[in-house]
Amino acid sequence: MTSNITDTVKSSIKKFACGYVFTAKDFPLPIEKQKTVNKLLDNFVAVGQIRRLSKGRFYKPKISKLGELYPDIFQVVKDLIEKNGETIGYMTSYSIFNKFGLTPEAPVTLQIAMNKAKKSITRGNYRINFIIQPNAITKENVPVLQLLNCLRYFKDIPNVMPNDVCSRLLFLFLQLTDKQKSLMKNLALKYNPATIAFLGALLETLNLNEDTSALFNALNHQTSYLLNVSDDVLLNQKKWHIR
Repeated sequence: MTSNITDTVKSSIKKFACGYVFTAKDFPLPIEKQKTVNKLLDNFVAVGQIRRLSKGRFYKPKISKLGELYPDIFQVVKDLIEKNGETIGYMTSYSIFNKFGLTPEAPVTLQIAMNKAKKSITRGNYRINFIIQPNAITKENVPVLQLLNCLRYFKDIPNVMPNDVCSRLLFLFLQLTDKQKSLMKNLALKYNPATIAFLGALLETLNLNEDTSALFNALNHQTSYLLNVSDDVLLNQKKWHIR
């Protein structure tokens, strides 16, 4: 039986793409055999056939002209953002700043937004932190929530000038559909006031006729928000109490 399990595991690993992260659950074997599978995988790690990402998680390395390549970020965190075909979280912070072209810096620490609190973990070269997202997380919501998080953590975007980041955000907002902008205005109401004000000013910079009344009415108009963005880049800052 052990020989059959070994053959099944070896055959499956051959079919896995290089960089694909897998666990004992990814093999076509009964659940009661997972302990045996994990021992086999540990043995394969010991002889250099596969690599261990973290406890119980493995990958087949890809070799390039520059050497061995690490799995891409999605493979590192995929079980944290999808479960049984449902979206349960999404990447945010530095990896998204880089993906959206807001900073050239590559992420070392990863951040995932979820609907419940979770302790930080380490996987391979990455430290993974978690933040709570009060809105529902769905495939439709994720791109909009990622942009809202860029507004929320605008001041944390590294090694770029505020005007440059704001200009890039305006370009990204131009790509949104009317449906996405409407969704964003609704989701933003569960964010902090500074994010709501920033969103209102961005939308009005792109279209002075945009209906931002719900955002404006959600603010305490005795409070101001410091962004250090020029008036010629972001319009209507006085209205939104931005300075």
